[in-house]
Amino acid sequence: MLTRKSDAPFVQSLAALAHPTRLAVFRRLVAAGPEGLAAGEIARLLNVPHNTLSTHLAELSAAGLVNARRAGRSILYSAEFDGVARLVSHLVEDCCGGRPELCGDRHPVVMRISEIIRNGKARQETAMYNVLILCTGNTSRSILAEAILNKLGEGRIRAFSAGSTPKGTVRPEAMRLLDKLGYDISSLRSKSWHEFAKPGSPEMDFVFTVCDDAHGEACPVWPGTPVTAHWGIEDPAKATGNAAEIAVAYEQAYRFLHNRISVFLALPIESLDRMSLHARLREIGSLEGATGKAKDQQPKAAAAE
Repeated sequence: MLTRKSDAPFVQSLAALAHPTRLAVFRRLVAAGPEGLAAGEIARLLNVPHNTLSTHLAELSAAGLVNARRAGRSILYSAEFDGVARLVSHLVEDCCGGRPELCGDRHPVVMRISEIIRNGKARQETAMYNVLILCTGNTSRSILAEAILNKLGEGRIRAFSAGSTPKGTVRPEAMRLLDKLGYDISSLRSKSWHEFAKPGSPEMDFVFTVCDDAHGEACPVWPGTPVTAHWGIEDPAKATGNAAEIAVAYEQAYRFLHNRISVFLALPIESLDRMSLHARLREIGSLEGATGKAKDQQPKAAAAE
């Protein structure tokens, strides 16, 4: 007998990942982290028809590799990291004569995984990118994006935010949300974009606008030649209602920005030419929650085969 009864669920997992589209979907969800992505966003990013994507997501879910949860009107999909851990554990359970626990911290697979991760981090640390997030007042959306980028891109990204006409203070709702989610908010402040156009300012590799007003304004000349894109989302500071309803608007803005930033950080930046990179950044700007101007920047993609 070639396989054991206990192999069955893991054969299904391996078969699910053996399909190139399902593997691409899974890698996107791994990059997105626990926040996950909506099916529509995955379909746009991979240029896969919605009905085809639904089939692939069902296969990955049945294999124990993907979770689904409802968030408002959307269903968000995220990678099932416990399922991956069980798969790897099953593949190496015969190590050390069927007693892998005897290997302890010296388990050869664990050591090799750690080495690969260390090497990957070392490569990332040599490629540090400066990112500037722009809005008009620099009080909410750009502040959220700055904090998310610095946390998720730690060791690879240095993020800054600024405004064309900064208010001078950050909205307390943004600060409360970030503080609740465990972000360091001590250095966040509302400031002018002119700080980053002075001689000696950090050279920006990327400049993203997150409000339509800033996107339409004449920006200063930035040192270097940054790649730009518009990631416009609605302003949570304009939300009305009670404190709970306003907090929901900020949480939604945070989720939209977190999704965009997760996809951005998963891009193979070093291997993309400038034109391709610019196109991918425009695609990210059209993800769920995009304003009309953000959607308009994205050329209509040809239907996937």
